This record gives sequence, C-alpha cells and structure tokens, in this order.
Amino acid sequence: MHKPLSDILVVALEQAVAAPYCTARLADAGARIIKIERDEGDFARGYDHVVHGESAYFVWLNRGKESITLDIKKPDDARLLANMIARADVFVQNLAPGAAGRAGFGSDALRARHPRLITCDISGYGETGPGADLKAYDLLVQCESGLASITGAPEGPGRVGVSLADLACGLNAHASILQALYAREKSGEGAGVAVSLFDGMADWMTVPLLHQDYGNKPPKRVGLNHPSIAPYGAYASGDGKLTVISIQNEREWRSLCVSVLGTPDLADDARFTSNHLRVANRPALDAAIGAVVCALTRAEFVERLRAANVAYGAVNDVADLSVHPQLRRVTFDTPTGPVSLPAPAMRWRGEGEASFGPTPALGEHSAKLRAEFS
Repeated sequence: MHKPLSDILVVALEQAVAAPYCTARLADAGARIIKIERDEGDFARGYDHVVHGESAYFVWLNRGKESITLDIKKPDDARLLANMIARADVFVQNLAPGAAGRAGFGSDALRARHPRLITCDISGYGETGPGADLKAYDLLVQCESGLASITGAPEGPGRVGVSLADLACGLNAHASILQALYAREKSGEGAGVAVSLFDGMADWMTVPLLHQDYGNKPPKRVGLNHPSIAPYGAYASGDGKLTVISIQNEREWRSLCVSVLGTPDLADDARFTSNHLRVANRPALDAAIGAVVCALTRAEFVERLRAANVAYGAVNDVADLSVHPQLRRVTFDTPTGPVSLPAPAMRWRGEGEASFGPTPALGEHSAKLRAEFS
C-alpha cells in the first residue's frame, strides 16, 4: 500500500478527539505515531464500552499508534519525552491551555532547540483573546460558534450528532502539518502551527455569518430543509419513508414538476418561478409537492427521480448505514478483538484498501520505547 509518510516520526501528547483524529490520519499515511498517555490513559478510553468493552472513539482514532505511559512531571519521564522530540519530525499536543509550556514543552522553545521540528498546538479558542485560557469540548464550541443555533428543528437548537468541532479541528491540524512538511522540504526549516476548535467552526459558519452581517437575517432552523434553497428537503411518501430531493436550478425545477410530479403547471406558478420565490413560499411549495409524493411509495418516487435525473437521498438511520452498499469498511485489531469500521475517505487509485495497524493497549509499547529513547 502507498504510505508516503513512512519516514516521518510524530510524537503526540494527545487526548480526546481532535489531536488523535489528526495523528490517526498521519498514521494511515505511514507515519510512526508515539502516543504519550498518562498512567490512567487518554480519557477517551473511557467514553463508552461498545467495542468488545472498549471505547468506540478510542479504537477508531488510535489505530496504528504506539502507546507509552509517562508522567512528565517526573524528571526521568520528562527527559525521555525530550529525547523522543529531539528525533521527531512533528510534535502534536492538545493539553489544557498552557500545560505543555509549563511542563517545559512549549512550541517556541522546542523549535529553538530543534530547527527542523514541526510543532502543532491544538486549543479550544486559540492562543490569544479572552477565551484563550478556557477549556473547550465539542458541544461547547458547537454552541459558542453559533452552529447549534442553526441546527435542529424550528422549536429549538440542536447538536450536530457527531463531534463536528473536534473533527474539523483535527482535519485542519492534519492539513497544516502536511503543508509544514512540504515547506520543510524546500527550506529545511520546521514551523509552528496552531489550530483551534473555535476557528474551525467559525470558518465553516461563514455562509450563515455572511447572511447575518450583510443581510441582517441569519438562517432559521428548518429541520430537514435547506435554509436558502427550495425545494431541497425531505418529503414523506405514502409508506411513511422520507426522501430528500435537491433542486439547484430552474431546469431541474421544471424537470421535477413535469417528469416526477406530473404537474407541469406548477413549474410556471408565479409563486415558484425562482429559488428566491420558492423559499419565500416554502409552505405552499411543500404542500404542493407533498400532495403528489404522499400518493407514491418511496420506491415509486425514487424511480421517477432517477428517470428524471433529479438528485435525491434516502433519510437513513444508522442501521441503514451499516448495510449501505456504498459503505467501504476496513478491519484491524484492538486489544480485545478485531473491529470493522468505515474506511478513510481518501484512497489511492489503482490500489486496494489500505491496511492499518492495531489500536494499542494502554502503555503497550512503554518498555520498548523506554529502551529505544533512554
């Protein structure tokens, strides 16, 4: 399998989700990841016990890593960590604000000693400003960034059902490290990168923010509808199943009316002749579409949509995802048995699915690593 980072050593003083997601992606690409854990372990190990008694988050985000337990407040363990970093290409940390620096592992000092080192500091709200010293977790940032205010049904805000702020931050950290590695190939110099959960969510909230700043009209919570495109939402067929349709232009709107709904007059209804008007008259629009769809089964509705080349998607649950024909899976070992989960989104053309190392037990590699770096 193609492993472009096979010569890269990453030392990760990490916990929870954001940093482990970043380093898991580096491990997938072949990097050697040394995960530093406290004696009690990364607290994500205790989030749940659904995978053979282990945490779903932990087995997902820590495959292919080596685990060593250190107490970096002890001089010998701090010295061992320093030895690891001296040989590393990348150092990643997402401890509480200021904790790495107080322990003697601040990014500026490390790069002064090791000019080729790339450091990546992951925080909740960034390194400056009034929120810089705040602890931050995913749901808190979903709320602080305004994401929860545009998520959910009209009657109240909601949480996105996965740890979106953490995962966005991990992706940003991964991309930043890859950029820094590429820059080092040209300059020979390392770099310090910093990413935060809040910045990642603020970036992804750009469109709602522009509606607020320039239109003074932030998006409303509309459940399974798009706030600024219509029809783009869920409709119930006669068998009670929900199907989302997406109309992106006037040609598609006419095709929906003529070829799917069998209501050509609807395409020229003055209330619906542009997207802006359809959004403004969404209740009437939904009623007109729903009156036709409710007389069909989902299979009949989907058959018409496919024939007319109108975009659609079933409103599936997690059980449906588990057997979805497009779901690619990979299997690897954990300390208590194999686990099958979704394959990484990126794959190399012309190659099969990549192989992955096992998820480590707590401190599984401590003795080996102590001998290697002492």
